[in-house]
Amino acid sequence: MKTYDILKLKKTWFVISGIIIALGLVLSFINGGLNLGIDFTGGTSLQARIGRKFDVQEVKNIMDKYDKEATITYAGNEKDEVIVRTKLEFDDDTRRDLLEKFDSELNVTSKNINFESIGPSIGSELKKQAILALLVANLGILIYISIRFEWRFGLASIFTLLHDVIIMTIFYGAMKIPVNSSFIAAILTIVGYSINATIVIFDRIRENMKTVRRVDPEQVVNNSINQTLARSINTSLTTFITIGTLYILGVPAVKEFALPLIIGLISGTYSSVFLASSVWLFLRNNIKVKSAH
Repeated sequence: MKTYDILKLKKTWFVISGIIIALGLVLSFINGGLNLGIDFTGGTSLQARIGRKFDVQEVKNIMDKYDKEATITYAGNEKDEVIVRTKLEFDDDTRRDLLEKFDSELNVTSKNINFESIGPSIGSELKKQAILALLVANLGILIYISIRFEWRFGLASIFTLLHDVIIMTIFYGAMKIPVNSSFIAAILTIVGYSINATIVIFDRIRENMKTVRRVDPEQVVNNSINQTLARSINTSLTTFITIGTLYILGVPAVKEFALPLIIGLISGTYSSVFLASSVWLFLRNNIKVKSAH
């Protein structure tokens, strides 16, 4: 089996990540930062049962009068419903006007249209819950890996997870993808996927460090990565095919969820293979815990 000297280019891997993050931050800044959806900012959600096959453009033509930035997606098993989400708070007059437009242009009566208002306080609470979810997830991972392996493995894992979260977040900002509750699900999904791939490599490093003596730790780490490389690639490839299929065949709402997952999957595989072990090796060589005398 061919062995790749992955650690030989460890500085290059970090430079690549740094460049990608820097470019993403620049694009996000140009685009005005994260495009927070109504789940975070508050607004109005409208769900209407059209009762037939329709084109999203028909609904967009109506909504452009009120909010050209409103997101419009299909709903229902037969795609005969539509969900419109806008950051604007519609008053009673605006809602009546909308009902008349839907009735006259799409033949949809008011009984088939539901409005829902999402207040800013709900969005603020969701932000806190999102941050708390990420903190609890990372803390739990740190504790688990520190107990299962050692604290250096735990810190290295958290570093790679933060790397993946940052990559996904700036991707949302660069591509202007609305940040709604699905954002939290996407982040936590990739965190779970990435840590699983990282643990596989760390477990092999631990086993090899026990069985091989008087060998350069860098060589042990490099061998461990190579021994798990096929597994990492195969797992990522099969997952990529599944998510890619969802992106190609899915409705717009599914595409907005699947695309960041694809980026997170690539980032998670990259960080697990090229970054995590290098960080652990750096911590092992440079941070020593003095034993008590």
